Amino acid sequence: MFFSGESKLTVPCERFIVIYRIWGREEESHAMAKDICVEQTVEFPFELVPKGLIADNIVGRIEAFEPYDSESFKTSISFPVEGTSNEFTQFLNIVFGNISLKPGIRVERLELPEAILKNFKGPRFGRSGLRELLGVEKRPLLFTALKPMGLTNKEFAELAYKFALGGIDIIKDDHGISNQAFSPFEERVKLCSEAVEKANRETGYKSIYVPNITSGSSEVVKRARKAKELGAGGLLIAPGLTGLDNMKEIAEDDSIALPIITHPAFQGSYVMSNNGISHQALFGQIARLAGADCTIYPNFGGRFSFSRDECISIANACEEDIGSLKKIFPCPAGGMSLESIPESLKVYGNNVIFLIGGGLFKHGPDIIENSRYFRRLIEPVIKERIDN
Repeated sequence: MFFSGESKLTVPCERFIVIYRIWGREEESHAMAKDICVEQTVEFPFELVPKGLIADNIVGRIEAFEPYDSESFKTSISFPVEGTSNEFTQFLNIVFGNISLKPGIRVERLELPEAILKNFKGPRFGRSGLRELLGVEKRPLLFTALKPMGLTNKEFAELAYKFALGGIDIIKDDHGISNQAFSPFEERVKLCSEAVEKANRETGYKSIYVPNITSGSSEVVKRARKAKELGAGGLLIAPGLTGLDNMKEIAEDDSIALPIITHPAFQGSYVMSNNGISHQALFGQIARLAGADCTIYPNFGGRFSFSRDECISIANACEEDIGSLKKIFPCPAGGMSLESIPESLKVYGNNVIFLIGGGLFKHGPDIIENSRYFRRLIEPVIKERIDN
Protein backbone atom coordinates (compact mmCIF):
# COMPACT_ATOMS: atom_id res chain seq x y z
CA MET A 1 0.00 0.00 0.00
CA PHE A 2 1.56 3.25 -1.14
CA PHE A 3 -0.93 5.53 0.60
CA SER A 4 -2.30 5.19 4.10
CA GLY A 5 -5.88 6.19 3.38
CA GLU A 6 -8.01 8.57 1.39
CA SER A 7 -6.57 11.93 0.41
CA LYS A 8 -7.31 14.80 2.78
CA LEU A 9 -7.23 17.33 -0.06
CA THR A 10 -10.09 19.74 -0.33
CA VAL A 11 -10.63 21.18 -3.79
CA PRO A 12 -13.46 23.13 -5.38
CA CYS A 13 -15.77 21.12 -7.59
CA GLU A 14 -15.78 23.65 -10.44
CA ARG A 15 -14.38 22.27 -13.66
CA PHE A 16 -13.55 23.41 -17.17
CA ILE A 17 -14.07 21.42 -20.34
CA VAL A 18 -11.80 20.63 -23.26
CA ILE A 19 -13.35 19.06 -26.33
CA TYR A 20 -10.99 16.67 -28.09
CA ARG A 21 -11.23 14.90 -31.41
CA ILE A 22 -9.67 11.43 -31.37
CA TRP A 23 -8.94 9.40 -34.50
CA GLY A 24 -9.44 5.62 -34.46
CA ARG A 25 -12.00 2.91 -33.87
CA GLU A 26 -14.51 3.41 -31.07
CA GLU A 27 -12.90 1.11 -28.53
CA GLU A 28 -9.44 2.55 -29.14
CA SER A 29 -10.72 6.13 -29.09
CA HIS A 30 -12.58 5.66 -25.83
CA ALA A 31 -9.47 4.11 -24.27
CA MET A 32 -7.51 7.14 -25.44
CA ALA A 33 -10.10 9.45 -23.88
CA LYS A 34 -9.65 7.65 -20.56
CA ASP A 35 -5.89 7.97 -20.98
CA ILE A 36 -6.22 11.73 -21.51
CA CYS A 37 -8.06 12.00 -18.18
CA VAL A 38 -5.10 10.51 -16.35
CA GLU A 39 -2.17 11.69 -18.47
CA GLN A 40 -3.20 15.34 -18.27
CA THR A 41 -3.63 15.33 -14.50
CA VAL A 42 -2.07 12.79 -12.12
CA GLU A 43 0.08 10.97 -14.74
CA PHE A 44 -0.01 7.91 -12.50
CA PRO A 45 -1.29 4.32 -12.81
CA PHE A 46 -5.04 4.79 -12.42
CA GLU A 47 -5.49 1.65 -10.33
CA LEU A 48 -3.10 3.13 -7.76
CA VAL A 49 -4.67 6.61 -7.61
CA PRO A 50 -5.90 7.29 -4.05
CA LYS A 51 -9.65 6.95 -3.79
CA GLY A 52 -11.76 9.89 -2.78
CA LEU A 53 -10.95 13.44 -3.76
CA ILE A 54 -7.99 12.71 -6.03
CA ALA A 55 -9.77 10.01 -8.02
CA ASP A 56 -13.08 11.85 -8.01
CA ASN A 57 -11.91 15.44 -8.54
CA ILE A 58 -8.30 15.75 -9.70
CA VAL A 59 -8.42 13.13 -12.45
CA GLY A 60 -10.06 14.25 -15.68
CA ARG A 61 -13.61 13.12 -16.28
CA ILE A 62 -15.27 12.06 -19.54
CA GLU A 63 -18.46 14.09 -19.78
CA ALA A 64 -19.46 13.04 -23.28
CA PHE A 65 -18.22 10.71 -26.01
CA GLU A 66 -19.75 10.43 -29.47
CA PRO A 67 -18.82 9.94 -33.13
CA TYR A 68 -17.38 12.98 -34.90
CA ASP A 69 -17.33 11.33 -38.32
CA SER A 70 -16.60 7.89 -39.76
CA GLU A 71 -12.93 8.11 -38.75
CA SER A 72 -12.94 9.89 -35.40
CA PHE A 73 -14.76 10.57 -32.14
CA LYS A 74 -15.47 13.69 -30.11
CA THR A 75 -15.09 13.65 -26.36
CA SER A 76 -15.71 16.34 -23.76
CA ILE A 77 -13.35 15.97 -20.81
CA SER A 78 -13.58 18.12 -17.69
CA PHE A 79 -10.66 19.06 -15.46
CA PRO A 80 -10.56 20.75 -12.05
CA VAL A 81 -10.02 24.50 -12.16
CA GLU A 82 -7.77 24.15 -9.11
CA GLY A 83 -5.36 22.05 -11.15
CA THR A 84 -4.40 25.08 -13.24
CA SER A 85 -2.87 26.96 -10.27
CA ASN A 86 -4.45 30.08 -11.82
CA GLU A 87 -1.51 30.06 -14.26
CA PHE A 88 -1.77 30.29 -18.04
CA THR A 89 1.16 27.91 -18.51
CA GLN A 90 -0.33 25.24 -16.25
CA PHE A 91 -3.73 25.71 -17.86
CA LEU A 92 -2.18 25.01 -21.28
CA ASN A 93 -0.27 22.09 -19.80
CA ILE A 94 -3.54 20.47 -18.72
CA VAL A 95 -5.22 21.24 -22.04
CA PHE A 96 -2.49 19.76 -24.22
CA GLY A 97 0.65 18.82 -22.29
CA ASN A 98 1.85 15.21 -22.47
CA ILE A 99 -0.84 14.18 -24.92
CA SER A 100 0.66 16.53 -27.50
CA LEU A 101 3.26 13.77 -27.81
CA LYS A 102 0.65 11.15 -28.73
CA PRO A 103 -0.75 10.78 -32.27
CA GLY A 104 -4.35 11.16 -33.28
CA ILE A 105 -5.54 13.69 -30.68
CA ARG A 106 -6.60 17.25 -31.40
CA VAL A 107 -7.96 19.97 -29.13
CA GLU A 108 -11.15 21.17 -30.83
CA ARG A 109 -12.35 23.90 -28.47
CA LEU A 110 -12.46 25.14 -24.88
CA GLU A 111 -15.45 25.70 -22.62
CA LEU A 112 -14.31 27.87 -19.73
CA PRO A 113 -16.14 29.00 -16.58
CA GLU A 114 -15.64 32.34 -14.87
CA ALA A 115 -13.34 30.66 -12.36
CA ILE A 116 -10.82 30.28 -15.22
CA LEU A 117 -11.63 33.44 -17.14
CA LYS A 118 -11.08 35.68 -14.12
CA ASN A 119 -7.35 35.03 -14.56
CA PHE A 120 -7.34 36.61 -18.01
CA LYS A 121 -7.75 40.29 -18.83
CA GLY A 122 -7.85 39.34 -22.50
CA PRO A 123 -7.63 41.90 -25.32
CA ARG A 124 -7.06 45.45 -24.12
CA PHE A 125 -8.60 47.10 -27.19
CA GLY A 126 -10.56 44.46 -29.06
CA ARG A 127 -12.62 45.37 -32.09
CA SER A 128 -14.28 48.48 -30.74
CA GLY A 129 -11.07 49.82 -29.22
CA LEU A 130 -9.10 49.37 -32.43
CA ARG A 131 -11.85 51.04 -34.45
CA GLU A 132 -11.81 54.00 -32.09
CA LEU A 133 -8.01 54.22 -32.15
CA LEU A 134 -7.91 54.19 -35.93
CA GLY A 135 -11.01 56.32 -36.49
CA VAL A 136 -12.72 53.64 -38.58
CA GLU A 137 -16.33 53.11 -37.62
CA LYS A 138 -17.74 50.57 -40.09
CA ARG A 139 -15.49 49.25 -42.83
CA PRO A 140 -12.88 46.48 -42.62
CA LEU A 141 -9.43 47.66 -41.58
CA LEU A 142 -6.59 47.69 -44.09
CA PHE A 143 -3.25 46.18 -43.17
CA THR A 144 0.09 45.72 -44.92
CA ALA A 145 3.67 44.72 -44.16
CA LEU A 146 7.04 46.35 -44.76
CA LYS A 147 8.94 44.11 -47.17
CA PRO A 148 11.36 42.73 -48.20
CA MET A 149 13.96 41.88 -45.58
CA GLY A 150 17.22 43.54 -46.51
CA LEU A 151 15.98 47.08 -47.07
CA THR A 152 17.55 49.82 -44.98
CA ASN A 153 15.56 51.46 -42.22
CA LYS A 154 15.29 54.65 -44.26
CA GLU A 155 13.80 52.63 -47.10
CA PHE A 156 11.34 50.97 -44.71
CA ALA A 157 10.36 54.39 -43.35
CA GLU A 158 9.75 55.71 -46.86
CA LEU A 159 7.53 52.71 -47.58
CA ALA A 160 5.63 53.24 -44.32
CA TYR A 161 5.09 56.88 -45.25
CA LYS A 162 3.70 55.96 -48.67
CA PHE A 163 1.40 53.27 -47.25
CA ALA A 164 0.03 55.75 -44.72
CA LEU A 165 -0.47 58.43 -47.39
CA GLY A 166 -2.46 55.87 -49.36
CA GLY A 167 -4.78 55.23 -46.43
CA ILE A 168 -3.56 51.89 -45.03
CA ASP A 169 -4.69 51.71 -41.39
CA ILE A 170 -1.99 49.40 -39.97
CA ILE A 171 1.56 49.14 -41.29
CA LYS A 172 3.62 46.44 -39.62
CA ASP A 173 7.11 45.02 -39.85
CA ASP A 174 7.24 41.80 -41.79
CA HIS A 175 7.54 39.04 -39.20
CA GLY A 176 11.10 38.21 -40.29
CA ILE A 177 12.37 41.73 -39.63
CA SER A 178 13.86 41.84 -36.15
CA ASN A 179 17.11 43.52 -35.11
CA GLN A 180 19.40 42.63 -38.00
CA ALA A 181 22.54 44.61 -38.72
CA PHE A 182 20.91 46.06 -41.83
CA SER A 183 17.78 47.05 -39.86
CA PRO A 184 18.49 47.83 -36.19
CA PHE A 185 15.30 47.70 -34.14
CA GLU A 186 15.38 51.06 -32.36
CA GLU A 187 16.33 53.08 -35.41
CA ARG A 188 13.64 51.37 -37.49
CA VAL A 189 10.90 51.97 -34.92
CA LYS A 190 11.86 55.64 -34.60
CA LEU A 191 12.02 56.30 -38.34
CA CYS A 192 8.86 54.38 -39.26
CA SER A 193 6.81 55.82 -36.40
CA GLU A 194 7.83 59.34 -37.41
CA ALA A 195 7.10 58.61 -41.07
CA VAL A 196 3.57 57.37 -40.36
CA GLU A 197 2.86 60.30 -38.05
CA LYS A 198 4.07 62.69 -40.76
CA ALA A 199 1.67 61.11 -43.24
CA ASN A 200 -1.18 61.34 -40.73
CA ARG A 201 -0.62 65.07 -40.36
CA GLU A 202 -0.93 65.41 -44.12
CA THR A 203 -3.97 63.15 -44.62
CA GLY A 204 -5.93 63.42 -41.40
CA TYR A 205 -5.94 59.62 -41.11
CA LYS A 206 -4.94 57.75 -37.93
CA SER A 207 -2.66 55.08 -39.38
CA ILE A 208 -0.32 53.25 -37.00
CA TYR A 209 3.06 51.58 -37.35
CA VAL A 210 3.44 48.21 -35.63
CA PRO A 211 6.98 46.89 -35.09
CA ASN A 212 7.84 43.24 -34.64
CA ILE A 213 9.07 42.79 -31.06
CA THR A 214 9.39 38.99 -31.22
CA SER A 215 12.57 38.01 -29.39
CA GLY A 216 13.87 36.10 -26.38
CA SER A 217 11.98 36.31 -23.09
CA SER A 218 14.34 38.85 -21.53
CA GLU A 219 14.37 41.04 -24.63
CA VAL A 220 10.76 41.06 -25.83
CA VAL A 221 9.46 43.17 -22.93
CA LYS A 222 12.35 45.63 -23.38
CA ARG A 223 11.45 45.99 -27.04
CA ALA A 224 7.79 46.52 -26.18
CA ARG A 225 8.69 49.36 -23.82
CA LYS A 226 11.14 50.90 -26.27
CA ALA A 227 8.60 50.71 -29.09
CA LYS A 228 6.08 52.53 -26.91
CA GLU A 229 8.67 55.20 -26.08
CA LEU A 230 9.56 55.71 -29.75
CA GLY A 231 5.96 56.21 -30.88
CA ALA A 232 4.83 52.81 -32.18
CA GLY A 233 1.06 52.39 -32.44
CA GLY A 234 0.93 48.66 -31.70
CA LEU A 235 3.06 45.54 -31.29
CA LEU A 236 3.51 42.44 -33.44
CA ILE A 237 4.32 39.25 -31.52
CA ALA A 238 4.72 35.64 -32.66
CA PRO A 239 3.70 33.75 -29.50
CA GLY A 240 4.79 30.45 -31.01
CA LEU A 241 8.33 31.82 -30.64
CA THR A 242 8.09 34.03 -27.55
CA GLY A 243 5.54 31.98 -25.60
CA LEU A 244 1.85 32.69 -25.09
CA ASP A 245 2.29 33.68 -21.46
CA ASN A 246 4.97 36.19 -22.42
CA MET A 247 2.54 37.80 -24.86
CA LYS A 248 -0.18 37.81 -22.22
CA GLU A 249 2.15 39.63 -19.81
CA ILE A 250 2.84 42.36 -22.36
CA ALA A 251 -0.84 42.70 -23.30
CA GLU A 252 -1.82 43.15 -19.65
CA ASP A 253 0.98 45.63 -18.80
CA ASP A 254 -0.66 49.01 -18.20
CA SER A 255 2.63 50.81 -18.74
CA ILE A 256 2.75 49.49 -22.34
CA ALA A 257 -0.97 49.57 -23.24
CA LEU A 258 -0.63 49.08 -27.01
CA PRO A 259 -2.71 46.91 -29.35
CA ILE A 260 -1.32 43.40 -29.74
CA ILE A 261 -1.27 41.67 -33.11
CA THR A 262 -0.40 37.99 -32.99
CA HIS A 263 1.51 36.29 -35.83
CA PRO A 264 1.25 32.53 -36.49
CA ALA A 265 4.95 31.83 -37.14
CA PHE A 266 6.03 28.47 -35.60
CA GLN A 267 2.42 27.48 -34.86
CA GLY A 268 1.64 25.80 -38.17
CA SER A 269 2.40 22.27 -37.02
CA TYR A 270 -0.28 22.58 -34.32
CA VAL A 271 -3.07 22.85 -36.90
CA MET A 272 -1.84 21.04 -40.01
CA SER A 273 -2.79 17.45 -39.14
CA ASN A 274 -4.99 15.30 -36.93
CA ASN A 275 -2.58 15.84 -34.07
CA GLY A 276 -2.58 19.26 -32.43
CA ILE A 277 -4.98 22.12 -31.82
CA SER A 278 -7.83 23.23 -34.06
CA HIS A 279 -7.69 26.50 -35.97
CA GLN A 280 -10.52 28.02 -33.94
CA ALA A 281 -9.01 27.06 -30.59
CA LEU A 282 -5.44 28.21 -31.32
CA PHE A 283 -5.93 31.33 -33.45
CA GLY A 284 -9.27 32.32 -31.93
CA GLN A 285 -9.91 31.24 -28.34
CA ILE A 286 -6.33 30.91 -27.07
CA ALA A 287 -5.19 34.07 -28.87
CA ARG A 288 -7.93 36.03 -27.07
CA LEU A 289 -6.96 34.56 -23.71
CA ALA A 290 -3.38 35.67 -24.39
CA GLY A 291 -4.49 39.25 -25.11
CA ALA A 292 -4.45 39.52 -28.90
CA ASP A 293 -6.51 42.35 -30.36
CA CYS A 294 -6.28 40.78 -33.78
CA THR A 295 -5.03 37.41 -34.95
CA ILE A 296 -3.16 36.84 -38.21
CA TYR A 297 -3.63 33.55 -40.05
CA PRO A 298 -3.39 32.34 -43.67
CA ASN A 299 -6.55 32.99 -45.64
CA PHE A 300 -8.19 30.36 -47.83
CA GLY A 301 -7.19 30.52 -51.47
CA GLY A 302 -3.74 31.91 -50.74
CA ARG A 303 -0.34 30.23 -50.82
CA PHE A 304 -1.08 28.23 -47.66
CA SER A 305 -3.53 25.36 -47.20
CA PHE A 306 -6.15 26.69 -44.77
CA SER A 307 -9.66 25.88 -45.99
CA ARG A 308 -12.61 28.26 -46.14
CA ASP A 309 -14.31 26.40 -43.27
CA GLU A 310 -11.18 26.55 -41.11
CA CYS A 311 -10.89 30.29 -41.68
CA ILE A 312 -14.57 30.80 -40.87
CA SER A 313 -14.09 28.85 -37.63
CA ILE A 314 -11.32 31.27 -36.61
CA ALA A 315 -13.48 34.28 -37.40
CA ASN A 316 -16.34 32.80 -35.36
CA ALA A 317 -14.02 32.19 -32.39
CA CYS A 318 -12.92 35.84 -32.57
CA GLU A 319 -16.46 37.01 -31.83
CA GLU A 320 -18.07 34.25 -29.78
CA ASP A 321 -18.93 35.00 -26.16
CA ILE A 322 -16.05 34.07 -23.85
CA GLY A 323 -17.02 35.59 -20.53
CA SER A 324 -16.24 39.30 -20.63
CA LEU A 325 -13.31 39.00 -23.05
CA LYS A 326 -13.53 41.55 -25.84
CA LYS A 327 -14.22 40.42 -29.38
CA ILE A 328 -11.21 40.69 -31.67
CA PHE A 329 -10.48 41.04 -35.37
CA PRO A 330 -9.66 38.05 -37.56
CA CYS A 331 -6.82 39.00 -39.86
CA PRO A 332 -6.67 36.76 -42.95
CA ALA A 333 -3.33 37.01 -44.74
CA GLY A 334 -0.77 34.75 -46.39
CA GLY A 335 -0.79 35.36 -50.11
CA MET A 336 -3.94 37.48 -50.20
CA SER A 337 -4.30 39.60 -53.31
CA LEU A 338 -6.37 42.62 -54.16
CA GLU A 339 -8.39 40.36 -56.47
CA SER A 340 -9.38 38.16 -53.51
CA ILE A 341 -11.00 41.02 -51.56
CA PRO A 342 -14.54 40.80 -53.00
CA GLU A 343 -14.85 37.08 -52.20
CA SER A 344 -13.31 37.55 -48.76
CA LEU A 345 -15.78 40.33 -47.99
CA LYS A 346 -18.61 37.87 -48.61
CA VAL A 347 -17.11 35.48 -46.06
CA TYR A 348 -16.02 37.87 -43.32
CA GLY A 349 -18.29 40.90 -43.62
CA ASN A 350 -17.13 44.19 -42.11
CA ASN A 351 -15.46 42.97 -38.92
CA VAL A 352 -12.16 41.89 -40.40
CA ILE A 353 -8.67 43.21 -41.05
CA PHE A 354 -7.35 42.38 -44.51
CA LEU A 355 -3.58 41.94 -44.59
CA ILE A 356 -2.07 42.23 -48.06
CA GLY A 357 1.71 42.31 -48.22
CA GLY A 358 3.44 41.33 -51.45
CA GLY A 359 0.14 41.51 -53.34
CA LEU A 360 0.02 45.26 -52.76
CA PHE A 361 3.37 45.69 -54.51
CA LYS A 362 2.29 43.60 -57.50
CA HIS A 363 -0.63 45.84 -58.42
CA GLY A 364 1.61 48.48 -59.97
CA PRO A 365 4.76 50.60 -59.49
CA ASP A 366 3.07 53.38 -57.48
CA ILE A 367 2.68 52.13 -53.89
CA ILE A 368 0.59 55.14 -52.84
CA GLU A 369 -1.90 54.57 -55.64
CA ASN A 370 -1.92 50.81 -54.91
CA SER A 371 -2.85 51.60 -51.32
CA ARG A 372 -5.61 53.97 -52.41
CA TYR A 373 -6.93 51.31 -54.77
CA PHE A 374 -7.03 48.84 -51.84
CA ARG A 375 -9.10 51.35 -49.90
CA ARG A 376 -11.42 52.00 -52.85
CA LEU A 377 -12.11 48.27 -53.09
CA ILE A 378 -13.51 48.35 -49.56
CA GLU A 379 -15.33 51.64 -49.15
CA PRO A 380 -17.98 51.42 -51.93
CA VAL A 381 -18.99 47.93 -50.82
CA ILE A 382 -19.38 49.03 -47.21
CA LYS A 383 -21.29 52.17 -48.19
CA GLU A 384 -23.68 50.02 -50.24
CA ARG A 385 -24.28 47.71 -47.27
CA ILE A 386 -24.92 50.62 -44.93
CA ASP A 387 -27.27 52.33 -47.38
CA ASN A 388 -29.24 49.16 -47.92
